[in-house]
Amino acid sequence: MSDNILQLVVFVFVTALIGGLTYWKCRGQNRNNGQSQTKEYFLAGGGLTWMFVAGSITLTNLSTDQLVGMNGNQMALLVWWELAAIIGLIILAKVFIPVYYKYNCTTTTELLEKRYNNKHIRAVIGGLFFLGNALIYMPAVIYSGALFMQTMFKVDIPLMYIATAFAILGAVYAFFGGLRAVAVSDTYNGILVLGMAVLVVFLALNAIDYDFTGIPEERLTLIGDADSPIPWPTLLTGMIFIQMYYWGTNQTITQRAMAAPNVKEAQKGIFAAAGIRFLIVPAIVVLPGIISFKLYGDIGDAAYGRIVGDVMPAWLTGVFAAAMAAAVLSTYNSLLNSATALYVCDIHEAYFNKEPSVVKLSGYVTLLLTSLTLVLVPIYQQADSIINLLQQLNGLLSMPIFSIFVVGLLFKNVDARAGIAAVILGVVMYGMLTFASSPLHTDIHYIHLMPITLIVCVAFALIVNKVVFGLNAQWAGKTSELDDAAQAQAQVQK
Repeated sequence: MSDNILQLVVFVFVTALIGGLTYWKCRGQNRNNGQSQTKEYFLAGGGLTWMFVAGSITLTNLSTDQLVGMNGNQMALLVWWELAAIIGLIILAKVFIPVYYKYNCTTTTELLEKRYNNKHIRAVIGGLFFLGNALIYMPAVIYSGALFMQTMFKVDIPLMYIATAFAILGAVYAFFGGLRAVAVSDTYNGILVLGMAVLVVFLALNAIDYDFTGIPEERLTLIGDADSPIPWPTLLTGMIFIQMYYWGTNQTITQRAMAAPNVKEAQKGIFAAAGIRFLIVPAIVVLPGIISFKLYGDIGDAAYGRIVGDVMPAWLTGVFAAAMAAAVLSTYNSLLNSATALYVCDIHEAYFNKEPSVVKLSGYVTLLLTSLTLVLVPIYQQADSIINLLQQLNGLLSMPIFSIFVVGLLFKNVDARAGIAAVILGVVMYGMLTFASSPLHTDIHYIHLMPITLIVCVAFALIVNKVVFGLNAQWAGKTSELDDAAQAQAQVQK
């Protein structure tokens, strides 16, 4: 009982300390710099320095769905997701960020509106991003966080009770804080999460005396066969396109980089995040899982929570619980903030009210999304592997959406309706080919289907543009955003 009290005291103290540091850093900075309510609430008034950009990007991506899900596979192969992400971050810094700043975007989808000169394509793609957050990422984060806490502390509390507490706390934080508070707390929490996760790696290695004998070779190899989660040929096909989509066009990630005062500051933050991903993240997302296989056998997504509970000294478990709670809440409130930005900027301001009360409207959207999250948590409880399910579901939206960015950046004179038609085709096609219940289901690995979907969508958009709307798409050439991105690097003020 004394251990439980100590854990609770430490947990509350660490959580309150981070909250206090966040308040101290953000006090007096909100809504006093002449920025619009939308810019302040969703882009922190363009005031995030590179350190907070790096911290927020890192912790927005790194949460319990990563730590629990990737370690839950209990194999080294999953590290390819993190190594490939470095390429995605570099492309974000060198290609996409200069374009977003040149067009003074609040959301990534605003770029589509300006390239296609059509507000409807922005609303459609913003709506899909919104649904992706609401139906895929947010319930997955809350479920995996609740599962981790339940497993690590070996408590008999129903998982839905823990999930409800996380969802409510995250919603309150996102509503009252805006992006500035989210990013600052992400950075402080990120230091804690990364430090504790690295400690777990060393404690787990010590638990097996650094001896990996007895672990099957397929658990240690980086060359996946056809039946593995990442067959090695997929590294040459769909993997890079997944990373370009996730890091370059995903509102939840890019919103942090778009909140810096200028392109150079944003790029510094992105490169720092890439360095963290290369030096620290690979070890913390696979080694504990591999070691847990040697200790407990194949126990799936329960692996990380169990090994942490066994190797972590009791006096440190309160700190670790605070770190994991911070990771869950940071990712969840980041998803909430970006989803709200998509609705307010892409849909509500375009069709209902050009100057809404951003805070009040955000509160209604936050309440709706939080309720939906809790409804969907039981569905995610049925998944065999949370990370593999997330990646597969992500394909429904990733390549169809990415294709429209590709067409918009590389071509001009393309009707927005052709792009929207291509997105619809891509979603339907990927779903029909991927999910087992479909009569068109194929055994082609879903990562291989990514470039196929991308190529089909781009081709379909150009064909519809020509055949249906009578327009000849023109290669943007020297006027393309990819070619003049370097020119935008010199832009200092957003």
